[in-house]
Amino acid sequence: MCGRFSFHSPHELVRQLFGLDALEPGTAHLPPRWNIAPGSVVGAVRTTAPGQRELARLQWGLVPSWARDREIGSRLVNARIETARDKPAFRSAFRKRRCLIIADAYYEWRTEGRGKQPYLIEAVDARPFGMAGLWESWRDPAHGEVLESCVIVTRPSAAAVREVHDRMPGLVAPADYSAWLDPADDGGAALAELILAEPKVLVRIRPVSRRVNNPRNEGPDLAAPAAPGAD
Repeated sequence: MCGRFSFHSPHELVRQLFGLDALEPGTAHLPPRWNIAPGSVVGAVRTTAPGQRELARLQWGLVPSWARDREIGSRLVNARIETARDKPAFRSAFRKRRCLIIADAYYEWRTEGRGKQPYLIEAVDARPFGMAGLWESWRDPAHGEVLESCVIVTRPSAAAVREVHDRMPGLVAPADYSAWLDPADDGGAALAELILAEPKVLVRIRPVSRRVNNPRNEGPDLAAPAAPGAD
C-alpha cells in the first residue's frame, strides 16, 4: 500500500523528466511537501490528447463519477492492480483515465518495539518517479462543483522493500510512461502485467524520524536519515 509520500522536486525538472507540454494553472505553485497524506492535493501527469501531457492537481482519494457524495474518497486511496480492472470503483478509470502520481519518495511502516517505525523509500538515483494512478471527475449533485481525484495503484512488494511491507505503489519506469498513459489502450491485461513485472525503478530504503507518523508534521527534516526509534 501507500499511505504517505513526498514531492518537492523543482517543476522544471518534473516537466523535463515526464515530457510535459503544459502546466495547468496553479500546478507550478504546488508547494514542496514531505508528508503528503490522503485527502491532499497532489500532482499527477495525464494525457490531454495523443502525444500531449499535462500536470494536473488532483485530490488523493478517488471519488467515482457515480458516487452520491465525496466521502467515499477517504476509503479509496489505493487500488490493487490485481482487481482494479474489475472493481466498480476503478474499472472505468482503468480503461480511460490512467495517470502518473509524482513523488520523490514514499513511506511505509513496520512495527518495532512499542511503536511503528517509518521507512523512506526513494529511487536510487534520487530522482522523482511516477506512481501508477487512476483519476476520476465527479460532479457534486447538490452544488454542481466538479472534483477531480485520484488513487494510487499498488502491487506486491519487490524484494527491496518486502521486509517492511508486503505491498508497494506500482512504480512506472520512464520507458513505460507512454504505455501506461496511452488513451488508445482500453485497460487490457498487458497494463496489469506492466505493473506486476519486476520493477525497473530501483529503490533504496532507510529509517526516518517517527515524526512522520503524524500527518500534521511537515518539512525536509522528516526525510533525513534517523536511527530507528528516533523522534
